[in-house]
Amino acid sequence: MSEYIPTIGLEIHAELKTKTKMFCNSRNDPEEKRPNVNICPVCMAHPGTLPVINREAVKHVIKVGLALGGTIADFTEFDRKNYFYPDIPKGYQISQYKYPLVSGGSLNSVQITRVHLEEDTARSTHDRGDYTLIDFNRAGIPLMELVTEPVIRSAEEASSFARELQLLLRYLGAGDANMEKGEMRVEANISVSKTDEYGTKVEVKNLNSFKVVEKAIAYEIERQIETLESGGKVSQETRGWDDAKQETFPQREKESSHDYRYFPDPDLPKLKISEISEFAPEVLRKELPELSWEKRARFLEKYGLKEESTELFVQNNELGNFFENVVAGKEPDFVKLASNYITSDLMALLKGNAEWKLPVEESFSRLITMVKNGKLSSRGAKDVLDILYKEGGDPEEIAKERGLMQESDEGKLKEIVEKIIDANSGAVKEYKNGKEASLQFLIGQGMKEAKGSANPSMLKELFLKHLR
Repeated sequence: MSEYIPTIGLEIHAELKTKTKMFCNSRNDPEEKRPNVNICPVCMAHPGTLPVINREAVKHVIKVGLALGGTIADFTEFDRKNYFYPDIPKGYQISQYKYPLVSGGSLNSVQITRVHLEEDTARSTHDRGDYTLIDFNRAGIPLMELVTEPVIRSAEEASSFARELQLLLRYLGAGDANMEKGEMRVEANISVSKTDEYGTKVEVKNLNSFKVVEKAIAYEIERQIETLESGGKVSQETRGWDDAKQETFPQREKESSHDYRYFPDPDLPKLKISEISEFAPEVLRKELPELSWEKRARFLEKYGLKEESTELFVQNNELGNFFENVVAGKEPDFVKLASNYITSDLMALLKGNAEWKLPVEESFSRLITMVKNGKLSSRGAKDVLDILYKEGGDPEEIAKERGLMQESDEGKLKEIVEKIIDANSGAVKEYKNGKEASLQFLIGQGMKEAKGSANPSMLKELFLKHLR
């Protein structure tokens, strides 16, 4: 079975973040819970209405193309993609066929075929018994479609690509791409073959999470291999994913482009990008922010962080900015310490709260300085951070009020060491006879005597000095 080579191409749809829909002035509000309120005669396809192109949506797609290193079309147009479903009020979808906005480019070492712009369909609800409900709030929302070359070889590679695309959309401000909300949907074209020729392609549609992308592709690869091994033939079809059964299932035969009878939309103007100054690639390229892969490389080189920590700061831009502001101008030891406390202790607090709320950067920085200077133990720092996160305040004042300051006064610690040695002659004798565990026992007793406030490294140093 290992002789089979899987070939995977992805088609990813992502809703774009604009104030209004793609071809009308109805609100683009993915948070709207009331059905059929963000609609108008244009997106409901009333007779005599005319569409108008959303400029911001076009800009978003050009910026995506520039970030991918693709070729921005000078000439582009919109086409009518004809098919009849209840969620398409016009009987056709306005999309792009022959002249997409973007051609070529790559992401995560995966080559891109095209990126084009279209309108989304309405949302169908099928769980109401023997009828279907349609909510047209989503109909007409700007939708970017990205198509990759069939060069992906594994489910993990496909999922990794989709994650990086989600990050790109968020960094550009083009879309939130929340898969659980349907703002980004993945479709995978999968085939297997023992030769260089492609096998029969099967499309698996509407994969709504990265885990589902991996599971569905892995299952489909195995299903096709088992079908061929048993002497059967793989049918060219569209399949869905059944999460309860953890398997794909047939939906319909796969359409070809001629089935949609594409033709240029006569109600929309052709676009010549070079004649529209605000769409000029040289103008929009200046607006591009630092991109996710650029930030990843910079963090690894500049801060020397672990890959897991770097990835957390790249995945969450707000947390990454918080980290950079906290460690600005600090030495490497401080940077490492701050990163550890953010990725472990602070993240534990953030995950436990529905509301994402970061502490004041200056206060957090002072907390890390206290730990670095030995004023706070790691246990004390956790307690102070918890209060700082929930109530705010000054970390040093909090530590003093709660008795959490770490004792580093050599005179006071010396008194504790002498008292513990006098009270534990047996453990002292065992240590002098070579039992290292007895030293840890004595240190533990010293920490207990100091009620956890003693500087452990200084306490250990004093014990070693007195036990020579």
